[in-house]
Amino acid sequence: MSLAFLFPGQGAQSPGFLHRLPDHPAVAATLAEARAALGQEVRELDRETALQSTVAVQIGLTVAGVAVARALAAEGVVPAMVAGLSVGSFAAAVAAGAIGFADALRVVDRRARLMEQACPAGYGMVAVTGLPQRRVEAIVGAIHGAAAPLYLANLNGPAEFVLSGADAALDRAIEAARQAGARRAERLAVAVPSHAPLMDRAAATLTAEAEAVPIAAPRIAMIGNRRARMLRDADAVREELATNLAHPVRWSDSVALMAEHGATVFLEMPPGDVLTRLAASEHPGLTGRALDGLSLAGARALAARAREP
Repeated sequence: MSLAFLFPGQGAQSPGFLHRLPDHPAVAATLAEARAALGQEVRELDRETALQSTVAVQIGLTVAGVAVARALAAEGVVPAMVAGLSVGSFAAAVAAGAIGFADALRVVDRRARLMEQACPAGYGMVAVTGLPQRRVEAIVGAIHGAAAPLYLANLNGPAEFVLSGADAALDRAIEAARQAGARRAERLAVAVPSHAPLMDRAAATLTAEAEAVPIAAPRIAMIGNRRARMLRDADAVREELATNLAHPVRWSDSVALMAEHGATVFLEMPPGDVLTRLAASEHPGLTGRALDGLSLAGARALAARAREP
């Protein structure tokens, strides 16, 4: 049996989430390191007004994930594998030893700014739950066009999907999904159309700039979003971090791969519990807990049980 850390992506944030991090020396040190790297007080990024910014959200999520992963490591809780959804891949890469924290923050800052510049207004993402993939793809195909771009962005489960596109297309998709019987079809707190060709130019720019960033082979098994495969060397990690913003997230396949490689316990870094709920719905035999509702001591006890034969 083995332990996996999951790092959430944009949409999991909520006001005050950085202020709810555990009171632990590793968390304090991580906040201080982020402050020095970015030249700003990072805890101001979780204010409700600040969270309207893609930059603030993506940096805040990276800080939260790394801070709690470090606190867990200080308590002896070390994963056998890691995976992050979308921007969560950066915190996962830090936890895996593939990229330095300060470098990750600077790349995330640049990533988010490029995404905002690519589609500054009139775009977003929609969650659709309760429809099969073929029905969701049919909805996308019926709506997508030059004036109303719409894409399937996240494949989170057999009936859990996220769409990216222009506001008008997303509004039509919500109505079509509800008419088709979706349990849920609603906008997410994301102001850019992630994981779609609308981000191709941003990804190309980030790819070129990321060549100068020191990246190493992961010391802990890391699973990428883009291909739902183990990232075994520095080049694979670099490609994942620089380009996943323009490609669909194959999260369901990523979780399945971790389970195939022996993961039995999933711990989700804050904020939120979306990833553990998704894992539990597809793999009821696995144990999944979110640190938003679990103390560090509780996580340590859970990890100890995971190590028992």
